Amino acid sequence: MPDLILPQGAEVRRVLEPGERFCDVILSAAMPSLSRKTTVLLPVFLAALVIDQLTKTWIVARFSYGEQLVLIPDFFNLTHVRNPGGAFSFLATMSADLRQSFFLGTGALAVVLLLAFFRRLEPGEWLSAAAIGAVLGGAIGNLTDRVVYGEVIDFLDFRLLGGYVWPTFNMADTWIVVGVGVLMLEMFLEPESESEPPAPDPELRSESPEPTP
Repeated sequence: MPDLILPQGAEVRRVLEPGERFCDVILSAAMPSLSRKTTVLLPVFLAALVIDQLTKTWIVARFSYGEQLVLIPDFFNLTHVRNPGGAFSFLATMSADLRQSFFLGTGALAVVLLLAFFRRLEPGEWLSAAAIGAVLGGAIGNLTDRVVYGEVIDFLDFRLLGGYVWPTFNMADTWIVVGVGVLMLEMFLEPESESEPPAPDPELRSESPEPTP
C-alpha cells in the first residue's frame, strides 16, 4: 500500500477509542517514552517538592527565627523553627559533621530504595506510584534543606488536647506521612491471591497400582 502523503498545512484529527481519556492521549503525546506509572509519579513528585520549597522559602522570608503567627488560638500556629536532627529531633545533639553525614547518607539511601521499589511496580499500579512520588518529593525537600541550611525548616505548629504540643513539622513531612500511609493501606487491603492446588503428576498416576476386582 503506498504511503499517504498529506498536502502541506492539512489538519490531522484523531478519534478517541472507547474508554480512552483525552488526558491520557495528551500525556502519551507529550511523553511518549514514559510508562504510565512514571507519568503519575513525576507530577506528584514535582508538586510535592515545589510546594515544600515554596512554603519554606516564604517562612524564611516572612518570619525571623522563633517568630510565631497564631492562626487558630490554642490549636494551630505558624512558627519558624529549625530542626538539625530527624523526626522528633532525633540525633539533634550529635556533632554537626556526623549528623549531617548521617542524614544525607540515609536520605540518599532512602531515595535509591524508593526508586528500586518503584521499578518493581506494575504499569497499572498508579496509586502506589503517586504515593512513592509524594514520599520522594518530601524526602528530597528535606535533603535540600540539609544541603542549603544544614538543618530542616519546620513551621506547622499544632497544639493538641490537654496542652500537648505536637513536634513542629513541614510540608515535606506531610507528603512523606501521606505517601507511606497510602502504601501501607494498599498492602493491608490488597486481596490475597488464591493459590491453585498443584496438578497431579501423570507419571505418579500411571505408576499407581490398579485396584483388583
